Amino acid sequence: MGELPQKIGKYRIVKEIGRGATAVVYLAENPHYPDPVAVKHVRFNDRAKDEAKWNRRLIKLLKAEQAVASRLDHPNIIRIFDAVIEPEQAYVVMEYFAGESLERYCGFERLLPVHRAISIVFKCCMALDHAYRQGIVHRDIKPANILVDEHDNVKITDFGLAMNVDKKVDTDSTFIMGVGSPAYMSPEQIKNYPLNQKTDLYSLGVVLFHLLTGRLPFRASNPAQLIYKIINADPPSASQINPDVPEQMDAVIRKALEKDLYSRYKNGAEFAKDLTAVRYKILDDQYVPPDTTRFAVLRKLGFFTEFDDVEVWEVLRMCSWRRVDEFTTLMREGDADQRFGLLLDGEVEISVKNRRVMRLGPGEVFGEQAWLDHRDHRQSLSVITTRPSTYLDVSPAALALATEEVRERFRDRLTTCLVERMAALAERASAGAEEAARGNYTATAGLDLRLVED
Repeated sequence: MGELPQKIGKYRIVKEIGRGATAVVYLAENPHYPDPVAVKHVRFNDRAKDEAKWNRRLIKLLKAEQAVASRLDHPNIIRIFDAVIEPEQAYVVMEYFAGESLERYCGFERLLPVHRAISIVFKCCMALDHAYRQGIVHRDIKPANILVDEHDNVKITDFGLAMNVDKKVDTDSTFIMGVGSPAYMSPEQIKNYPLNQKTDLYSLGVVLFHLLTGRLPFRASNPAQLIYKIINADPPSASQINPDVPEQMDAVIRKALEKDLYSRYKNGAEFAKDLTAVRYKILDDQYVPPDTTRFAVLRKLGFFTEFDDVEVWEVLRMCSWRRVDEFTTLMREGDADQRFGLLLDGEVEISVKNRRVMRLGPGEVFGEQAWLDHRDHRQSLSVITTRPSTYLDVSPAALALATEEVRERFRDRLTTCLVERMAALAERASAGAEEAARGNYTATAGLDLRLVED
């Protein structure tokens, strides 16, 4: 955090209100203007001399933001008043908006009520519709570039990457290959195809999905896999991830995220119209905030160590939280029941043919073998509580509707639990048994091998 400058140009600096990789944003006062303004400030002399190329790129972005803003006049787009580019610094003076970025509301624990999320995206649709009618495509629509205040007033910002579609791409000085944020990029943007307003509508569809579900429609462990999914995979159903989302919204999201440009929304007004149709079917008082206490319980369990927060929220939404008395039969040996449970408190006894195998405590999983068994799908053990217990009940129907990532996490974790339990049972079974045969150990191969010549 550097020292706060007193003035930038004619603007008196009040305080720092934001900081990014290339610029610092200050709240400032204009001596000739009654309302406060925001000043986005870039210092070039703070960078190494060999980064002159990067400085030239920044100057292009700032000039683009100035040129674009002069053509846009919409209540949901941040207004630009001035832009100054000097040898050692540059700054853009813009409307001050006392809001936060939508990033704040993209986590499952902070999701907005569905009707508010729709209202925000509706305003973005109309703003992008206005921008395109002025010949402007934003190209970097994402939560960080959408500001919202406590009254759901919305402002789209950061038009520095915007493209003037009236120009040819090869002569457009603002065109930079690969601009945008990969997770929000349209398939055509990733492929570096010519862009029109539909790329912004795709990115806004991703933002809508994120606001409604707390996760991105396409998630991957590496960029290559993410790009493959964006280009080839279908998004999951938002209403299945978050039951508060009406099923009609799934069709709207699918159309916004269409890979085929001809099937996607043709403009922001069309997207906004469909959002309105869904919005009027939602009762505002239906919203119930998520239960963060139960999330905290699951988050502490070793079983969920490899799960991301958003995946734990998904588990919480799709599974049942059950409280049962002692000596309650939860599963019976031989039943065609693929449910399994995760004990949260209490104790259960595992048995086979009326003989106790083991007792399990909090954090342990039970009944998993039926779900992992792809042939018989039957319980091979009985499970009975030995004291009042609470457990998470996971049904195959719920898992079938879960995202691919959550199913994979469960499969990996349950397989590991089963292997660990088999190893423990084998160790117990070996107690008091006959001594095993001893063989010669071959260090190079780790196996006892003998070559036999005919």
